[in-house]
Amino acid sequence: MTVPSAALLPPAMHADTPSATFGPVTVFFGGKNGKYPDGNQVVVRGADTLAVFDTPQVSNRIGAAFDDADLAILGHVHEDHMAGLHRIPRAAVHVHEADVEAARSWAGLSRHYGYPEPVLAALRTKIERDFDYAPRPDAVAYADGARWDLGGGVSVHAVHMPGHTAGHSVLVVEPVGVAFIGDIDLSSFGPYYGDATSELGAFRRTLRRVAEVPASTWVTSHHKGVFTERPAFERALAAFAATLEARETKLLGMLGDAPRTLDELVGMRLLYPVGYEEVWIDCAERRTIAAHLDEMVLDGRVEASGDGRFRARPR
Repeated sequence: MTVPSAALLPPAMHADTPSATFGPVTVFFGGKNGKYPDGNQVVVRGADTLAVFDTPQVSNRIGAAFDDADLAILGHVHEDHMAGLHRIPRAAVHVHEADVEAARSWAGLSRHYGYPEPVLAALRTKIERDFDYAPRPDAVAYADGARWDLGGGVSVHAVHMPGHTAGHSVLVVEPVGVAFIGDIDLSSFGPYYGDATSELGAFRRTLRRVAEVPASTWVTSHHKGVFTERPAFERALAAFAATLEARETKLLGMLGDAPRTLDELVGMRLLYPVGYEEVWIDCAERRTIAAHLDEMVLDGRVEASGDGRFRARPR
């Protein structure tokens, strides 16, 4: 089953923040079940170490259950996963080696996004205001397979699952088998791979592998919250993956009337509704559409002409 924010174990010091507990793991649910711009906060208590996974906006509303953290392990780096780091300046921060520079500095995060300078300037203003953004130059890099012993038989290990970002990783808590799958968030929106370190092909491979991670409970950063039954998790995963095919079908439809340039396709919108605006949306649309076009040109479904236009090949 999915555990929504309505049917949860009663929290102690954090009465206004719904939560669910699975042995040493507590999941604190952000607003609207962690819908962006918020997220769901995982806290893992070992005998020696209190660890937190990512730090969404809800981390600012938890209190000591978060603020006493000794260790923050980031499954990946984006603004909404760094929103509580300012509360735990003495905690060690560990980030996958492919994402760690994005956590250490604004310059690193700028390269991570890969947006033009005017977009980056507007984005920095936004994330400093809305996400309490503060870089962590002390962030330590970890690699695929990294393991942390939290004491009392509780441990965490990292499984590299790139695509959303180059360093995106699933964090598995043992011995309880709780897997924090991060922004493999199983939402109806589908996978997001719109930044400079995102990769569509890698995300496809991740979606084939993630169900193989040994777990009995799956926690998403956003939207779905917690799955405690494998059949429900696998159905949600299949629906999430199916959005990639739906995007291809939509893109072919956008090319159906006439050849289009990438700029024209961005204006037509593949991901977001026409008229919905955020500072990064045109950039995300451009990278996403370009990634699909690259695949579809290679497999012969789309033809690229010398004048920068793309057309669907008749079948």
